[in-house]
Amino acid sequence: MRRAFSALTTGACLPACLLLALPAMAQSQPQALRCDGATLEVRGSAELKRAADRLRFSLELQSEAAGNDAALAQLQTRLAAVRTALQALQVSELEVTSPTTWSRPATKQKPAAIQARLQVSGELAPARLQALIRQVGGLPGVQLAPVSTQPSVGGDAAARRQLLKGAYQDALTQARDLADAIGLRTVTPLSVVLEGGMRPLLMRTVASESVGFDPAELPGPVDRLALQATFCAR
Repeated sequence: MRRAFSALTTGACLPACLLLALPAMAQSQPQALRCDGATLEVRGSAELKRAADRLRFSLELQSEAAGNDAALAQLQTRLAAVRTALQALQVSELEVTSPTTWSRPATKQKPAAIQARLQVSGELAPARLQALIRQVGGLPGVQLAPVSTQPSVGGDAAARRQLLKGAYQDALTQARDLADAIGLRTVTPLSVVLEGGMRPLLMRTVASESVGFDPAELPGPVDRLALQATFCAR
């Protein structure tokens, strides 16, 4: 979703002045803003590396048997074992998809069979990553997927404010440099349009079975924000 902001101030205005959206602009098409100099359009961006207090994991659970009922029964048994192990690790936000089945054709080495699978995901404390890898990853039919770090939810508002200021300052610096390059001195903001909003860049690492795997070595989550700004240079 794109949100437009307008500021009728000088280039020295703090970025906060750009956050006052006019109700009329939200309900109708914005009118063109006049500039008696050169109009500059620049893209500003900012990113912020945040501390991780949670890990998001996912795994695939598989089973195989001669018939459909047997494959699903085996999958259900394996899911019960996975649930028990995850509960012991105090996993939160646990999600389990519905199972899917398909026929595996016969080969020279194996007869035809029915395979079943489902997905399991959730969140846990970083300190329990090693236990997840060894205790859950070692269960029959389990295939661990990459783990992603998750930032603290409580810091979202502060992170957004910091990203907004950083992205606007980036755009303003570019506009001032461009104005200076063409012999102009004064830069006045006309409009700012956010590009989608704050988007987390989830840094992933492949979960391995290394005994010395340290969750502190995981790259932290990074939030990014970009905006399109229009300035009047004179």
